[in-house]
Amino acid sequence: MPQTQNGELLILSVRQGGMMESQSGIQMNAPKIFGRLESEGCEANTAFVVIHPTSNFMAHYLFDPLKRRGRALLGLNTRYMANDSMLLMERAIQDLGAGIGHLRERGYEKIVLLGNSGGGALAAMYQEQAENLTLTTTPDGRNIDLTAEDLPPVDGIALLCAHPGRAHTLTDWIDPAITDEHDLLSVDSELDMYNPDNGPPYDAAWLERYRAAQLARNERLTDWVLARLEEVDGTAASDQAFIVHRTMADPRFLDLSLDPNDRDSGTIWGEPKAINYAANNIGRFTTLRSFLSQWSMRMSRADGPKCLASTTVPVLNVDYTADKCVFPSQLKMWSDAAAGRCTDYALENVGHYPHEMPGKIEEVCDLLVDWADNL
Repeated sequence: MPQTQNGELLILSVRQGGMMESQSGIQMNAPKIFGRLESEGCEANTAFVVIHPTSNFMAHYLFDPLKRRGRALLGLNTRYMANDSMLLMERAIQDLGAGIGHLRERGYEKIVLLGNSGGGALAAMYQEQAENLTLTTTPDGRNIDLTAEDLPPVDGIALLCAHPGRAHTLTDWIDPAITDEHDLLSVDSELDMYNPDNGPPYDAAWLERYRAAQLARNERLTDWVLARLEEVDGTAASDQAFIVHRTMADPRFLDLSLDPNDRDSGTIWGEPKAINYAANNIGRFTTLRSFLSQWSMRMSRADGPKCLASTTVPVLNVDYTADKCVFPSQLKMWSDAAAGRCTDYALENVGHYPHEMPGKIEEVCDLLVDWADNL
């Protein structure tokens, strides 16, 4: 593979996906995924792998500090890098398996999967299926060509400020005050967290109603998707794109008494209300089949803690205690799921992106190396 000043560029072949999964004919006919492997001068026994369903982790902040500690790191991308509109989690774990398999072929005996942020649920789903392959279809009932050989198991999972899954996150963040899915500006003022009459702080009874309405919106979208799939099946259309408006409305963004940690108010992207109404955010652009796989609470198989509970490997669960988008109750879901084999660690006063805190990055790297060496 080609060498660069920043390690080795990996270009790995993967299985063909669905129609128009990419607009590139080259990628459609001979799909590839890309990764960066830093291994020069590192021990030959252990490799870490960091991945996310859509974010590009080839420039992850762990590369240099892990290399200084003599530990190899593969930053791997799925085929859905920077575009989750047609993402299938079932296909994403297959892509991850191509990277794990490559490392096994190169002789790495111990592989630790790093589930950072949205990579946590992907890591847990991967290892669940690697230990016991049960998936033969995507949630819409279409066959998928997963084999045990596609999914070589890893030896440990380290979760770094990991949220419990894309469906969980969308449901926690979706705005239940929208009254018309086709109208960005429609609003029920009594359910609007940005209406100052409602808070913050938010009353417990109001919050219970709000959370129920968020789940109900996800369920309505799932119902519509399933019904629409029945309508398009047998026609010239095999899928349909659609938009989900307003997906940045978690009361925890403004009310620091809810799920308290060391965070400031707001979101990791900016002012919450403006982001809520923005043209892009999580789940904004999707298709029917992709929605079921990644965003539907009822249909998605990528429930991180649930998947983790079905695995057997040791788990490290790291809390970035000033995180504005992953909260203590979510971290507890992971710890409970891996009870008896989970090590919990608090990285104090660190937000979701620790780039301006190099000392904290060094701390988490020391932790990772010590923990992995004892597997």
